[in-house]
Amino acid sequence: MPSITLPATMPSIQDATDFLRKQLDGKNKHLLEYVELAAEELLINVVSYAYADDIAEKKFNFGKMVLGCRWVNLDGHDHFCFWVRDWGRPFDPFRSVPTPDISLSLEEREVGGLGVHLLKHISSHCMYSGTDGSNTVELYFKVDEMQ
Repeated sequence: MPSITLPATMPSIQDATDFLRKQLDGKNKHLLEYVELAAEELLINVVSYAYADDIAEKKFNFGKMVLGCRWVNLDGHDHFCFWVRDWGRPFDPFRSVPTPDISLSLEEREVGGLGVHLLKHISSHCMYSGTDGSNTVELYFKVDEMQ
């Protein structure tokens, strides 16, 4: 299972995208635009919010993020899975962020929340786990749906 450990900084997002590009072989390049969009959304959130200055207990991996991927068969279908792990404040984006009312105009909508909504709709499965002081978000992209 390939992975890359990076500092939780904006320049690392390009390194993470380059890593994911290398993991998707030629016949699965059609997944790339969805995977890149999802990765950028998740990583910007980690960089922007996970390591706020008010976290009193600095952990060994404080300020780092890990991105990994694997190919899996889920319910009889091939999926590309990538995951992002950080050691910042506990945060489950799928439970913590309310579903936005996309029927409202841009002026009427509250700021935020569209990124998580997007993740839920471009991936076939998403999950969060918070164990051992870390946050992990996994996104699964069904290979045959994205062609």
